[in-house]
Amino acid sequence: MKKTLFDCIIVGAGHAGIEAALSAARLGCKALLVTMDLDKIGQMSCNPAIGGVGKGQLVKEIDALGGQMGKLADATAIQFRLLNTSKGPAVRSSRCQSDMERYRLLSKHTLEKQENLFLKQAEIVKIIVNNSVVQGVRTSTQEEFLAKTVIICPGTFLNGLIHIGLTHFSGGRLNEPASVSLSKNLEELGLRPQRFKTGTCPRLDGRTINFRKLKKQDSDKRPSFFSFSTKKAALRQVPCYMTYTNLDTHKIIRSGLDRSPLYTGIIKSTGVRYCPSIEDKIVKFAERERHQIFLEPQGLDTYEYYPNGLATSLPLDIQVKMIRSIEGLEKAEFTRPGYGIEHNLVDPTQLLPTLETKSIKNLYLAGQINGTTGYEEAAAQGLIAGINSALKVKGRAPFILDRSQAYIGVLIDDLTTKGTNEPYRMFTSRVEYRLLLREDNADIRLKELGFNIGLVDKRDYRQTKKKIFLIKKQLDSLKKTNLTPDVKTNRRLKNLKSSPLKRATSLEQILKRPEIDFDKLCKLNHLSPKLPDDVKFQVEAEVKYSGFIERQIKEVQRFRKIEYIKIPDGLDFASIPGLSREIREKLFHARPVSVGHASRISGVTPAAISILMVYLDKK
Repeated sequence: MKKTLFDCIIVGAGHAGIEAALSAARLGCKALLVTMDLDKIGQMSCNPAIGGVGKGQLVKEIDALGGQMGKLADATAIQFRLLNTSKGPAVRSSRCQSDMERYRLLSKHTLEKQENLFLKQAEIVKIIVNNSVVQGVRTSTQEEFLAKTVIICPGTFLNGLIHIGLTHFSGGRLNEPASVSLSKNLEELGLRPQRFKTGTCPRLDGRTINFRKLKKQDSDKRPSFFSFSTKKAALRQVPCYMTYTNLDTHKIIRSGLDRSPLYTGIIKSTGVRYCPSIEDKIVKFAERERHQIFLEPQGLDTYEYYPNGLATSLPLDIQVKMIRSIEGLEKAEFTRPGYGIEHNLVDPTQLLPTLETKSIKNLYLAGQINGTTGYEEAAAQGLIAGINSALKVKGRAPFILDRSQAYIGVLIDDLTTKGTNEPYRMFTSRVEYRLLLREDNADIRLKELGFNIGLVDKRDYRQTKKKIFLIKKQLDSLKKTNLTPDVKTNRRLKNLKSSPLKRATSLEQILKRPEIDFDKLCKLNHLSPKLPDDVKFQVEAEVKYSGFIERQIKEVQRFRKIEYIKIPDGLDFASIPGLSREIREKLFHARPVSVGHASRISGVTPAAISILMVYLDKK
């Protein structure tokens, strides 16, 4: 029987697999998504939330490029919050609590109705490769599917090992089998393995929580949506609650360290630095008398709560005592235990910026297999891998975002250039040009790119062009319109607690004052422009931070001078005179695609970059 040839096969249906499958299919590729359990598509393995500091920016960028996560998050959110509102716009990030069950079901439904996309439940045990070119995949039942490209998105399932106290057993998630054969096969194909550890919290029965003792945290009255096309919240909004650990909690945790897999040496792999387990917090921050815990609802139709901040792999009896020592949780009943999980990944420096492997053509990796942690980082990689696999099938140029264009560009550049020796989490602090790469302007930065690729439709693109026009028009108006220092104007300024004018001053200059926002400026000048809130925000941000923005634009221009100098594929670095043996080896190993890429490889000196640029210029 003749086997069906797919343009793209995606292995794994987590957040990376969803974006990879949808983007490939939407770009006209015949795509097959294979997962071990079709009912776990889009499963939120850990916390019931999307976004957060640095992560909200990723989700907004995914949406601007035509991805799905932002729409899924908005449609299933039961609480919206904008973080860092007391700080500047460069570090503000959106976050939402999600109804986990609705998110999973909507993810599956979205995939099922997608044209060109086929779903299959099976375990992939082998990647079929011939002459260093991927040919397809083989299942545990020896069924083979052929493809022009393959994307591997296995999450924590590669040789996953679950720990609860001194008990440990194979698994990709609790009560789900690990992918052992595929992990071995990737090693056999020459992809260097690493091993990381992550973990999750116990789940609690909300009916046994005393919420009257806890501080309530409501949703924002004006939600900050992830998708630029979302107009209003779809679901009822519910609160989260805050509580704290205490000295008794810490004493209980210490009493269980002799049975902790972390502190008895059973877990040897590296854990998440920025989301440590509660036992790690107690040991490493022994001076702290308490740690904050957020009780997050897992959905509208369930009593389960997620105690964010209590990730643990302690024995179950210690987990129970620990939980019940916390205010409001004295009688809390467990629905599921917390656990730690070790899993394999692949050294991401073996990937090109397209997320294609350097050693095997047409094989792409996305998500936690590349060393990241978090739904958002996985989805961003899945989108880029899906786009590039489709573009390769179509014979089009690859799509690569650089560090000056997007958080996604920083994420992938960090992984493929530097690699990571611990689970990688996106933060605003990782992004050099974060004032230019704000989450509020992701559509302005990236919608045109998404449209040119073919993932953003004309209507959405026109809306963004209209927004850009309105912003420019308003900025021009503010520059050209002056206020004179008359009595009425200065009285109004005084009422706004702003200093009086001594000479004619443009509205742009007045808006730069910290105490004046766009709405106050309108009252001051009797303006009433009918502008959308997002346009007002853009105008205000552009004016107030204009000096910093201009400085970063100049920095980006310098960055791009070397970033876009391409290095020919297959360049023999040994033939470049003046480079040390060490530098040649590093360049040969990393196979950088540009001089900018080469400059960020650990150990490659500025002098070596100068030699490389001179050599390329001569060639």
